[in-house]
Amino acid sequence: MIEARNLSKRYGGKLAVDHLSFTVTPGKVTGFLGPNGAGKSTTMRLLVGLDRPDTGHASIGGRPYRDLADPLRTVGALLEAKAAHSGRTARNHLLCLAQTQGLPPKRVDQVISMAGLSAVARKRAGGFSLGMGQRLGIAAALLGDPGVLILDEPVNGLDPEGVLWIRNLMKRLAADGRTVFVSSHLMNEMAVTADHLIVIGQGRLLADCPAAEFIDCNSKPQVLVKTSGAAQLTQLVTSEGAQVRRNGTDVLTVTGVPAPRIAELAAAARIVVYELTPQRASLEEAFLEMTAGNLEFGNHGSSAHGEATTSEYSRSMS
Repeated sequence: MIEARNLSKRYGGKLAVDHLSFTVTPGKVTGFLGPNGAGKSTTMRLLVGLDRPDTGHASIGGRPYRDLADPLRTVGALLEAKAAHSGRTARNHLLCLAQTQGLPPKRVDQVISMAGLSAVARKRAGGFSLGMGQRLGIAAALLGDPGVLILDEPVNGLDPEGVLWIRNLMKRLAADGRTVFVSSHLMNEMAVTADHLIVIGQGRLLADCPAAEFIDCNSKPQVLVKTSGAAQLTQLVTSEGAQVRRNGTDVLTVTGVPAPRIAELAAAARIVVYELTPQRASLEEAFLEMTAGNLEFGNHGSSAHGEATTSEYSRSMS
């Protein structure tokens, strides 16, 4: 389990993390989301003791990272893909890490195979592509067979095969009862990987809930309608406050009126409907809806420190 309590961190005049509290529990993949500059990487550095918080504390398994007797056996972290010494081979890099924790060489060979590095194990890390560097970083995180994984942008630079591999790996580790905490700016990937989401903005907590709940609370229901009476049905549903996007001559996307009501309106007006399908918003759409209007996130104005966004989300959850 990972716990952050009242974490704050300031760099000069920039408040990167602002009294942030959350808990990451075992048995599921927890996605860590936020726009660029939201404080995700700083938070992860605070969790593993690479930075010292100005206020608050972080613990892993109930203890600060610095107090862990065998940190690699407890926590596997990928925070910087190019952390390996450029002059060392991939195997030697992992072997050096293993020796600090008393791990046997055979474990090095196991994670090399697991990460798909067998063909380049004796090549210098300095010549690795971004994707191969990511694989080496993930291998290092897995080295101690830890119960907690903290991964910052693990799919960055990976090819489709690599993305599928790390996705399945994270799901498998979570299913084994481990704690998996992963940040990513790739919403489509998080949508198929994360069971739970922690979302921050300007260093503050905006959401902490299951992924499906996050989407439902930050999106408006839409209905796909195929009908021969598109123009007439558009008039009927807009009179009830709906927004309608027309796709071609006979396809409508209706927002703001539920499918049963659309069916009633169509039946009363004797409009033939070929398809009436509720549509769920994507994680990306929900994320953009939640963060819209905040100066830190985009090009539109908002209240300072994202307070309006936070309070609106709290109201929607109550």
